[in-house]
Amino acid sequence: MKIIITGSLGNVSKPLAKELVEKGHSVTVISSKADKQKAIEALGATPAIGSIEDVNFLINTFAGADAVYCMIPLSFSEPDLKAYLSRIARNYLQALKQTKVKRVVVLSGWAADLISGENVEDIFEELTDVSITIMRPAAFYSNFYSSMDLIRGKGVMGAFLTLRYSGLIALLRGRRGLLMGNYGGEDKIVFVSPIDIAAAVAEELLTTTEKTKVRYVGSEEMTCNEAAGIIGAAIGKPYLKWVLLSDKQMLQGLKMAKVPLKLAETLVEMQAVSHSGVPLQNFHKNNPVMGKVKLKEFAKEFADAYRKKYLSL
Repeated sequence: MKIIITGSLGNVSKPLAKELVEKGHSVTVISSKADKQKAIEALGATPAIGSIEDVNFLINTFAGADAVYCMIPLSFSEPDLKAYLSRIARNYLQALKQTKVKRVVVLSGWAADLISGENVEDIFEELTDVSITIMRPAAFYSNFYSSMDLIRGKGVMGAFLTLRYSGLIALLRGRRGLLMGNYGGEDKIVFVSPIDIAAAVAEELLTTTEKTKVRYVGSEEMTCNEAAGIIGAAIGKPYLKWVLLSDKQMLQGLKMAKVPLKLAETLVEMQAVSHSGVPLQNFHKNNPVMGKVKLKEFAKEFADAYRKKYLSL
């Protein structure tokens, strides 16, 4: 099969491309970065360098494809996340319609259908005579990477947060660092490895469905504090916890970080929905088979990256 993968060599797209190439398929990987060309070729795939903002580029790249994997990278530079997601989804839609691709797998999120600012699944419903699977992966393990500085807890801000949420004794004992959000604490969440997502996407690309299918993907379920404990133990911070903030506190923090208001509101909504427990209920209703990569395995990889980043400082 000729298969097109969007998402460059990201956390899902790289293992996805590798698996499909190993199975003998002709794989093209779209990337906006020319410096990714050699790495894509090293996987045995064909690079297509261009922007998903460019509909003509997408049309030319999708031409003749048997299947396409569509993902929209989250952008924190876009002031209006909903408008951005909708714009890219419609670019995909236009290209898919014109090229008459018959198999499409769309990466969404486990709470996307519950969040007005994130859900673009309905845009793909405009496709006719197309086999579509909507992937709804849970919370990515790889999201922990973006919290490294918070987990480290150094500097004045690190001291302030430790004092506020862990107390003076913790600060005096050097027990700095935490995770925080307007979901956390004892909230139960399903976490997922990008490797398990890639395996599920590959499975869907190589099969067809008569009607639009929704597939949830997860690797392990636990509370946020349990997840924090696993990550913390791997880096020598077994006391690490995940502080639960109110929606108001979260929004204030994002504003202080100069995140555009519309984007900040959408991010707060995304986390609030996870805190509500509804995505977990929907996940259980669909009863998906859990993936193979557990958080303790990812934590080793995280610890290596953490030490590499901070030991030289």
